[in-house]
Amino acid sequence: MSLITTNNFSEPGKRYFQTFSPGDDFYESLIDMHRDLSDEQSAMVNARLILLLANHVGDISVLREAMKIACEGV
Repeated sequence: MSLITTNNFSEPGKRYFQTFSPGDDFYESLIDMHRDLSDEQSAMVNARLILLLANHVGDISVLREAMKIACEGV
């Protein structure tokens, strides 16, 4: 199974006619989530978000591939 790294975001009932992609909406929400948090709080929120999303994905092969891609170039 191959992990696709292009955005796969959508919001039911929302159409995107602007020059930005739905992924920009996610990025904006992610930045807003971290606003006014300390570095420690931000790291904790990131860890919780990762675990929640991993649980939602639920496919260990997809998760392993995502971790591999995330580590590339770091």
